[in-house]
Amino acid sequence: MGFFSKILDKLGIGSAAAETAAAPESSATAPGALVDVVATLEQRAAANAQKLNWRTSIVDLLKLLDIDSSFAARKDLASELGCPADLMEDSAKMNIWLHKAVLARIAANGGNVPKDLLD
Repeated sequence: MGFFSKILDKLGIGSAAAETAAAPESSATAPGALVDVVATLEQRAAANAQKLNWRTSIVDLLKLLDIDSSFAARKDLASELGCPADLMEDSAKMNIWLHKAVLARIAANGGNVPKDLLD
């Protein structure tokens, strides 16, 4: 199981969607209804004692999903999702790219992610 598929699993997006995550150009969605990602994450945030800004921080997004958010884990995820090498050399740039890539990939795999979070 890849790192990204763990994210999909935590969001309740089916295993069929996780299989499409391997192809960056894929725009397939999981069968059935879209998962309301914002509602799911807001519900988790409300139940979490920490103030996590998942809307802009990949670290907070991963923490909210109870997934390893260490630099090494984020670097692995960035590699899995095809982060450009020049961005991998700067952790801040990598994190920004990674946050956008994760949300875009969630949307491509059956997550209902608002457009303002994808820009």
